[in-house]
Amino acid sequence: MFRQLCGLSLIFASISLFAESKSSWIPLFDGQSLQGWRAAEHPDSWSVEQGMLVTHGPRSHLFYDGPIAAHDFRNFELELEVKTEAFSNSGVYIHTEYQESGWPEKGYECQIYNARPESRNGAYREHKMTGSIYAIRNTWKSPVNDGEWFQYRIHVQGKSIRTYINGELICEYTEPEDPYRPDSMPGRLLGSGTIALQGHDPESRVYFRNVRVRLLPDDLPSLGTALEDAAFERRLIDLASANIPLVDLHTHLKGGLTLEQALSNARRYGFTYGIAVNCGLQMGHESDAEVIDYFDAFVSPPHTWHGMQAEGREWVDLFSDDVIERFDYVFTDSMTWTNDQGKRMRLWLPEETEVGDPQSFMEQLVDRTVELLAREPIQIWVNATYLPDSIADRYDELWTPERMDRVIQALVDHDIALEINARREIPSATFLRRAKAAGVSFTLGTNNAGADDLGHLEYAIKMIELLGLKASDMWLPE
Repeated sequence: MFRQLCGLSLIFASISLFAESKSSWIPLFDGQSLQGWRAAEHPDSWSVEQGMLVTHGPRSHLFYDGPIAAHDFRNFELELEVKTEAFSNSGVYIHTEYQESGWPEKGYECQIYNARPESRNGAYREHKMTGSIYAIRNTWKSPVNDGEWFQYRIHVQGKSIRTYINGELICEYTEPEDPYRPDSMPGRLLGSGTIALQGHDPESRVYFRNVRVRLLPDDLPSLGTALEDAAFERRLIDLASANIPLVDLHTHLKGGLTLEQALSNARRYGFTYGIAVNCGLQMGHESDAEVIDYFDAFVSPPHTWHGMQAEGREWVDLFSDDVIERFDYVFTDSMTWTNDQGKRMRLWLPEETEVGDPQSFMEQLVDRTVELLAREPIQIWVNATYLPDSIADRYDELWTPERMDRVIQALVDHDIALEINARREIPSATFLRRAKAAGVSFTLGTNNAGADDLGHLEYAIKMIELLGLKASDMWLPE
């Protein structure tokens, strides 16, 4: 009885607070009971333990059914603290409504999932990570880890949704006037509705506390603008819902591109970036000390990766294992090598490149590529199949099936992923198709020179669609 009275007192206080000001934070969970909440499908999957809402058991969704805003929210900020155990999956639904069973059909899910894409038994599971606006705009790297409390804030205003983890803006989306939705989620739309917490499966154990809402006026404008290209928007959503990780692991902060500009672009299209750092002779960072200085000065957002772009063939002798391991992944290309005459060439610089006989050049290029793939400790081969400008128009002739297969076999033998480069539009579809048939994994990358050519991964997305790539065909850093 005492707990019930406490719960009622909290509700009445919340109602009074709501009447006093819409800008105040209002608790939705009293820390002692499920007062104001209604569990569907398997109510026993929910309990209150030491001031926390806990879900553990068969699928069940806990819908807010209390008096605040008559549990029908439009513009608001929701804030809660969350902790997951290993491999646990959950989510927060907004603008939804109570239903007896199944996944909520109305409204959006804001994802909670911090593990790698494998489940406890090694089976494939999930790529959409914590902070994702599920299947609409995803983040493909979790900003937090299992076993630690984190703050989750969801801001809904007009036709926009933003998710924040520990104060960091992770994902955002603004609905267009006529939003496309796959047949599997026609109700994933903004309007108004209640809030629901997800109990995903018996293997998941998730904790919630300090659940509160701040109501906002109904007439506020959207937080952003929708994409104008409806056809490209449709393709993005189809790929996001199919769990294809839209990850650009070859993004450079140079040529005027700032970190915030890159992150804004990523959020707009549902991408996640790996920031690539050039390391090698005459490439910006030539020693351990310079790399350490870089990391000391750079504040890395929790939902991005850091990659070492290993330049030239000398890089393996320039950097220690400890410094290399600071990066999430290492990649290189075949654009810097020494020819049979002893000339060191950087193939993107005409003044440093000697092609001579194109057939002889190609044999040397393939030989050097196979050698570096065998020798250098990398995870990705990037700028793959690049040719100097003087022979680029002979790409299909010079990259013969035999030459393709030699390089592809080296990728397979050494378990190295192949980049689909959006800026240079390489490798060709023919090369990629042969690589897929051989079992090569793929990454996406840009290798932008600045802000103007960062782009939107158009060629990479085209190749994903053309080849029918699946999530299991893609490589991601550990």
